[in-house]
Amino acid sequence: MIAAHSADSVRAAERAALAALPPDALMQRAAAALDVECARALRAATGGLVGRRVVVLAGSGDNGGDALLAGARLARRGAAVLALRTAPAVHAEGERAARAAGARVRDWAGGDAATCAAADLLLDGVAGLRGRGGLRAPLDALPAALAGAGGPVVVAVDLPSGLDADSGAVSGTVLPADLTVTFGTAKPAHLLGPAAGLCGRLVVADIGVAELPGAPAVERVELADVARRWRRAGAGDDKYSRGVVGVVAGGPDYTGAAVLAVEAAVRAGAGMVRYAGPEHPAEVVRHRRPEAVVGTGRVQAWVLGPGVSPDDEEQQGRIRDALASGEPAVVDAGALGGLPDALGPQHVLTPHAGELSRLLGALGAGASRAEVEADPLAHARRVHEATGATVLLKGAVTTVVGAGRVLTAAAAPPWLSTAGAGDVLAGILGAALAGRPHDPPAEVAADAAALHGWAAALASAGGPLAALDVADAVPAALTSLPGWPGGEVPGS
Repeated sequence: MIAAHSADSVRAAERAALAALPPDALMQRAAAALDVECARALRAATGGLVGRRVVVLAGSGDNGGDALLAGARLARRGAAVLALRTAPAVHAEGERAARAAGARVRDWAGGDAATCAAADLLLDGVAGLRGRGGLRAPLDALPAALAGAGGPVVVAVDLPSGLDADSGAVSGTVLPADLTVTFGTAKPAHLLGPAAGLCGRLVVADIGVAELPGAPAVERVELADVARRWRRAGAGDDKYSRGVVGVVAGGPDYTGAAVLAVEAAVRAGAGMVRYAGPEHPAEVVRHRRPEAVVGTGRVQAWVLGPGVSPDDEEQQGRIRDALASGEPAVVDAGALGGLPDALGPQHVLTPHAGELSRLLGALGAGASRAEVEADPLAHARRVHEATGATVLLKGAVTTVVGAGRVLTAAAAPPWLSTAGAGDVLAGILGAALAGRPHDPPAEVAADAAALHGWAAALASAGGPLAALDVADAVPAALTSLPGWPGGEVPGS
């Protein structure tokens, strides 16, 4: 797991660490980490360091000091460093070090957006953990000037300027980074959408801040976590101990959703899948998965709603009965309308942004789809607090809120935005809930989302995919997880 802590927690930990260290020790360590990562990025992009053009944007805070001290180190390595002050006063020792190392230092001036665009590397130290509300003029024109191919590698110090460290929301112009180097711990903005998409690759550098107060604000599930927690069949297992999943999905108009949800549950390791629905989807399910059982019986977790019309009273009745049973359930698509009052954390709601918007409207707390997409965590948290259910909000970064925890998953390729992908996720999650009845539902949900994304990455191989391809790839995704017997993910 990657843990993220709030800006206040980080500042408290840094104050405690500095009590036993020289005043500039943490800043020098941060600068050293930036130097290493910038040098690595320059070599990857240009093949070397000597003579490469580096522009440092230095603001008034400690991030500006980190950037200036890193610029000094890069200048001593032979890079041609220009440090631009973006505030009336910057870190004095950092500026002295940059000048002593041979860097040029001056105030930001008209035309410097073009100077930045012509650089090989741009080190963004404009705003730090206290920044919010977007870049101010004249720097707000810089992202547009850098857009397009052939611009510099942008490295953010702690956080791309214009973001709020404690929120995934984007409320103004942001300088997107190719690489973000942060210190001690990740910050919530690094792990939450849509802000995470502006951070590029994240490096968390250890600068000797040993202990952070309180629980993480956000946690990112990684594939190694999925490998450690996913239930594997043992010698003493039977189909019931592995978990029985009941699926209420599809109808006369949406037979494919039933097939996809059942297929995914089977592929994800369920011991048995029971399908409950009309004869037409049932016959298609039997043809695709003859081992699926059609009809009622013992169930340990439900998958409810994929492809179910709000007007299909027969299927809606089955959904109501399943929710009333109290068993763990994935509540998706057609099951999200008319939720009962008695929901608990074992009920995992899996809306996309549009569905969450409609849910909020039904709860009397309306928000548009655009508002949900701009601040997914805030709106998912509102639904969780109103219903008591675990909420898995689907998106480029999937956000899970439940039982005092916020988890995210972001292993999926963009090609996963395809019809039926949510039905496959529902089936995977249903199998996980059935097989892991004692694990926190939020953790199970985030693991399922991460596995779903990894299966999509394998199925895609960089190109288009179909939802059934993702379901078919689930066994290979499991066996290739790092830590799974024989599993290995390149670069993990």
